[in-house]
Amino acid sequence: MSALFGLLRKEAYHILRDRRTLAVLIFMPVVQVMLFGFSIRTDVRDVRLVIVDPTPDATTLEIRNRFAAGGVFRIVGVSRTEEPLEPLFRTDSAQVGLVFEAGFGRHLAAGDPAQLLVITDATEPNTGTSRQFYVSAVIQQYESDLALRSGAVRITPQVRSRFNPTRESTNLFVPGLMAMVLTIIAALMTALSLTREKETGTMEALLVSPLRPWQIIVGKVAPYLAIGFLATLAVLLVARVVFRVPMEGSLVLLLGEGTLFILVALSLGILVSARTSSQRVAMLAAMMGTMLPTQMLSGFIFPLESMPRPLQWISIIVPARWFVFIARGIMLKGVGLAYLWRETLVLAAMTLVLLVASVRSFRVRLQ
Repeated sequence: MSALFGLLRKEAYHILRDRRTLAVLIFMPVVQVMLFGFSIRTDVRDVRLVIVDPTPDATTLEIRNRFAAGGVFRIVGVSRTEEPLEPLFRTDSAQVGLVFEAGFGRHLAAGDPAQLLVITDATEPNTGTSRQFYVSAVIQQYESDLALRSGAVRITPQVRSRFNPTRESTNLFVPGLMAMVLTIIAALMTALSLTREKETGTMEALLVSPLRPWQIIVGKVAPYLAIGFLATLAVLLVARVVFRVPMEGSLVLLLGEGTLFILVALSLGILVSARTSSQRVAMLAAMMGTMLPTQMLSGFIFPLESMPRPLQWISIIVPARWFVFIARGIMLKGVGLAYLWRETLVLAAMTLVLLVASVRSFRVRLQ
């Protein structure tokens, strides 16, 4: 028993002496509970709605006001033609389109069926279905209220799903899984690799060599860049052959964007390794700083619109948020760099900032 107590005291001493490990172990559960508690939301909020009303009248204006006053929808555009719909849907500026037929109010007043087209972005199948349900609820409530005032009326809504008409859930998850896989390979493995050099003492041999810090970093992370690129090819092959995920856009552009995201993840891994002294701390820090935000704050599983506003602001600094948007845009919507240049610039800026911070922080102090 004395040997057992001695081992326990020794392990407790090592944990208490490593303050960074202790802090991570204490605060990691708190961060996880906070993220899961606020990000796991199934309710629909802040739905971006665009309305096409060729012949505005009192009836269509009343319906539009009901959508605006419900608290679920946010009208981002009103047009007389369907021409603005395509760019708004492709840039994710609109999630639902409501198209009135010409003479909508006149048909209702005459007792004829009035046609209404509901177009939904089905990139996220479950969320798209929920949005259609909310649209139908508003229309049905208006139809019931109007019937009480003026007798029987009939509004005939037609539903059309964009970008994922079959509502396959794999079309939603595969782009997010790409971000998860690349984060594990690039950020986590890089952080562990460089920190292992510190623990084993082999970094000394590199320090006495004529190599500069940036050259050491390149030599250590270049293999993970190649592995990440091959992993991207493998994920895309499985997505296409096994799960039949469409590839509407350019494969070359997607591979280029994937390489850019790998560079961001590598930079994060280097920064984590530069700020930590043990593999245990590096692994925990990499999980908290990369994998957990990638899973919860990238829109991979839960829509960002349903999260509290502070989490939406925090998600801006999560690289996976921008890559998931890019991957879905290329694979499902077929958009090109003309629509994705902002997100690409964000990833490029993150790469530059993180690389500079990583190189400056990469200092090994020999004890």
